[in-house]
Amino acid sequence: MSILVHNLILPLPINIYNLSYHIIKCTSIDQKLSLSLYMASAGALGHLLARFIDPESAKCSISAAPSISSRQSIHFFHQKYQSCSLSMNGCQGDPRAPIGTIETRAFPAVPSPALAMERLNSAISQLKSEPPPFTSGIIRLEVPIQQPVEAIDWLHAQHRLLLPRCFFSGRTGGSDLLSFTNGNGNGNGISMGAHNLVSVAGVGSAVFFRSIHPFSYGDWKSIKRFLSKKCPLIRAYGAIRFDARSNISSEWEGFGSFYFMVPQVEFDELEGSSMLATTVAWDKSLSWTWAMAIDALQATMCQVSSTVVKLRKEVPRTFILSNNHIPSKTYWDLAVNRALQLIDRSNSALIKVVLARSSRVVTTRDIDPITWLACLQVEGENAYQFCLQPPNAPAFIGNTPEQLFHRKCLSISSEALAGTRGRGGSTTLDLQVELDLLSSPKDHLEFTIVRESIRKKLEVVCNGVVVEPKKAIRKLPRVQHLYARLAGRLRSEDDEFDILASLHPSPAVCGFPTEEARLFIAEAVFDRGMYAGPVGWFSGGESEFAVGIRSALVEKGLGAFIYAGTGIVEGSNPSLEWDELELKISQFTKLLKLELPLHQKYLRSIN
Repeated sequence: MSILVHNLILPLPINIYNLSYHIIKCTSIDQKLSLSLYMASAGALGHLLARFIDPESAKCSISAAPSISSRQSIHFFHQKYQSCSLSMNGCQGDPRAPIGTIETRAFPAVPSPALAMERLNSAISQLKSEPPPFTSGIIRLEVPIQQPVEAIDWLHAQHRLLLPRCFFSGRTGGSDLLSFTNGNGNGNGISMGAHNLVSVAGVGSAVFFRSIHPFSYGDWKSIKRFLSKKCPLIRAYGAIRFDARSNISSEWEGFGSFYFMVPQVEFDELEGSSMLATTVAWDKSLSWTWAMAIDALQATMCQVSSTVVKLRKEVPRTFILSNNHIPSKTYWDLAVNRALQLIDRSNSALIKVVLARSSRVVTTRDIDPITWLACLQVEGENAYQFCLQPPNAPAFIGNTPEQLFHRKCLSISSEALAGTRGRGGSTTLDLQVELDLLSSPKDHLEFTIVRESIRKKLEVVCNGVVVEPKKAIRKLPRVQHLYARLAGRLRSEDDEFDILASLHPSPAVCGFPTEEARLFIAEAVFDRGMYAGPVGWFSGGESEFAVGIRSALVEKGLGAFIYAGTGIVEGSNPSLEWDELELKISQFTKLLKLELPLHQKYLRSIN
């Protein structure tokens, strides 16, 4: 088998963007909100966040050499990850150069995953003997399986593989956001008609996209280069950092500033059936030839298990050895009070800031991220489940209710989600909690900031925006939120990058105005990484991103970092906001025993 070691990171100078902002001298929160929204809508496309800068516009930016700490970070990242993947980094190619061929080849359905593996191995061998006449391309081979199998069960069966992996599940409860109609780029195979894709699991990367530099228009074009409307299931799954301008801490190094992957081997869970697929991608200009790509795919297929056992959705008996909050309760109270003082100042533009907490949990035995994710699925109604694990990196998993946006051709939708309450123990109590949330002035202010900000940003690139419902309740198994849905029609599909750049970060996870809130958050003592960043996928004519909240970073031997945040506005109470954090992470902590039995504590204390 051929192995090519790539330089994943180019040690380019770091561009620093001077984003000016106005301090609005207002005497009331309402004046701040209305004037700030006006400014945001007027310059939404002209002042996109620095983490989403078009390379062409970078020519006009101030360039500075990296600091000593930046050079050390780049060097360490480069050394650690340069030899970890049998694949190519699509970000290093020319985003303007067309791919030679993009194809999907479908085969007749088989009864089981084992037979699907046999069919794909045979097809790969035949493909290897008849190499396509292109110096670049991407080909997907897919075999429908008549047996319904859950994607999470298939992914768990691959737990021994030391390969990158991903998982993405659409929301239940009537969502059809993962529907598709299969197309064949070369006319081969059979048409499968319309399907509802429930979940996707993947291992290995046919092509990946990663850099420590902010996600740019050129990076987006590099991803889209390998995608086509004719092949809707060739998708790049991944995530983007919450703030690419902040320093990357050690636990997040494997993700870079963003990480996307097109899986080598993919299992698709459909309604009533399933499908196994492989994808091979190559580009001679990236020194990744057809022969190398097909050899790498065969090597991965040799490791993939075709035996899938139903996963028990429960975590083995595990105790917490330590649980360390950053910030602690004392420092949390200080941060909230400082934010409230800044919000209250007449010469401050800040109206809302979202503060977050990282809880480092160390347990008596390793936490399996896929088992944890399967347990989260039990509470997954009206929520996305996701897992992203680059090579040699922890797994980022989550169960998030918040959609950033969904685009299909020119149609686009987004959601405003803010304000939190727990669920009542009975129907009557739950209704009382709902009414309390709907009538709360503090939560109404927080929700209005989020909804109006998203509406203004969509109006910049859409012909019209409809908000319906304008304010309702979305109920989840443990919590309930204020909710609104926004929909519009894009003027151009190329506006997809602008939408992603503009909508993230929303006031729901950052604050308002965005830049003032981001600067306040940047003073935090921990790295948010991909927490609260965009998590989702791109395809040729469609894309969908959730917001990476209600999430955790899990690694063998290190336990887990569990993340949660809460919005601080006028009227917030530090202790109540801390209680909200506890409520939000309860879906994770409920899976663990909070403390060791007394006799085990004693044994550990004397060793």
